[in-house]
Amino acid sequence: MYLSRFLSLHALWVTVSSMMQHYPSVWGHYDVCKTQIYTEEGKVWDYMACQPEARDMIKYVRVTLDPPDITCGDPPETFCAMGNPYMCNNECDASTQELAHPPELMFDLEGRHPSTFWQSTTWKDYPKPLHVNITLSWNKTIELTDNIVITFESGRPDQMILEKSLDYGRTWQPYQYYATDCLDAFHMDPKSVKDLSQHTVLEIICTEEYSTGYMTNSKIIHFEIKDRFAFFAGPRLHNMASLYGQLDTTKKLRDFFTITDLRIRLLRPATGEIYVDEQHLARYFYAISDIRVYGRCKCNLHATGCKEENKRLLCECEHNTTGPDCGKCKKNYQGRPWSPGSYLPIPKGTANICIPSISSIGNPPKFDRIWPNISSLEVSKPNQVAPKLSMTTVSSVQVANHKRANVCDNELLHCQNGGTCINNVRCQCPPAYTGILCEKLKCERDPGGCSQSSAQGAMSHCPLLLLMALLGAAGVHMC
Repeated sequence: MYLSRFLSLHALWVTVSSMMQHYPSVWGHYDVCKTQIYTEEGKVWDYMACQPEARDMIKYVRVTLDPPDITCGDPPETFCAMGNPYMCNNECDASTQELAHPPELMFDLEGRHPSTFWQSTTWKDYPKPLHVNITLSWNKTIELTDNIVITFESGRPDQMILEKSLDYGRTWQPYQYYATDCLDAFHMDPKSVKDLSQHTVLEIICTEEYSTGYMTNSKIIHFEIKDRFAFFAGPRLHNMASLYGQLDTTKKLRDFFTITDLRIRLLRPATGEIYVDEQHLARYFYAISDIRVYGRCKCNLHATGCKEENKRLLCECEHNTTGPDCGKCKKNYQGRPWSPGSYLPIPKGTANICIPSISSIGNPPKFDRIWPNISSLEVSKPNQVAPKLSMTTVSSVQVANHKRANVCDNELLHCQNGGTCINNVRCQCPPAYTGILCEKLKCERDPGGCSQSSAQGAMSHCPLLLLMALLGAAGVHMC
């Protein structure tokens, strides 16, 4: 009695533990690509949608400036202090480390005083516009997960555009406009993210919220990712299931938060006044101390890892996929068209794994497993227990050459009807079955065929149908 109670409690604990393992994915983690589950047939893989953790993407960025000589210090020049625009005795000199302000100082660790920052040349060529493009490139598709934050050491610019690219900088689309006067600068009415809704979340707006000139306590510009997430997930982002459901079913929404490159277009420095003081042009320049971009590698829900290799981010693909974004099936795993994973159904999603190619069967040098000719699955007799599996494409030489190909395994090539895989070379079948994967009834060889009683006897072994491979399922079907 006590033993049975203990076993019942143990079973309950195993069930609860299994549920808790996947509970975080309700909140949008999707941090496991597959897990082993136990069935009457033994251990099998249960596949699910998965994605890498979000991280600070600035660690992997490559920055370019246009024009290339826009950084101050070559030749050395003086500029006015931030707090006092008429104290113009500060110096920028690229040849002296303490006085240089190169682009990499936009991405170094902050917290020191004085802070480090990149700085442009001053507006000495006024009235010619002082335009600067700062391009951030990852050579990888990125999914944004948090606000983009730009911290200025100078006053925030009077006019600026944040742009994005989805094709590695070949084409650009605006993300958001920033101006002290949106109507004058861009012929747009001023708005904030709070003016948007679920239906207008993709609208490109111009905001005046972040463009106040020389205020020492107002140096930060945001592009609000989380506020846009909140339209679907709630103010505190507690309902991530709703957000992921929307991302899964609305490609435009998903693409909106996806980038390969960002471009900061600085169009007019902070003047703090209606007019430009031409007697003190050293007051006007751009200076950025910090840029923050948080996101994850886009792996089409086929990977939890993303590694840096040869200064390039690459997904560590699973589900028999490959490519920088896991965007195609591996060779010999093209049994059906590639498809991205799906967040639905919550919480584990759908893996949409790539399955072995039927065309590669019987060609061991190109494929490391023997796979039955699934295209010839048929049921020829009403009392037949399992579909007939045509193995005509697998020669006896190929089956014997187990160094090149596995006849059976514990992942995809299961021995059917209770058979046991011996060293990946052969299936040891129950008395009533035969065939390479124990897929045939012995009674089929008898002149009278399989009687109803023999078929019912075989049913007690509960055959595992190989149709799961064709359908790309990872679990088992039990009678």
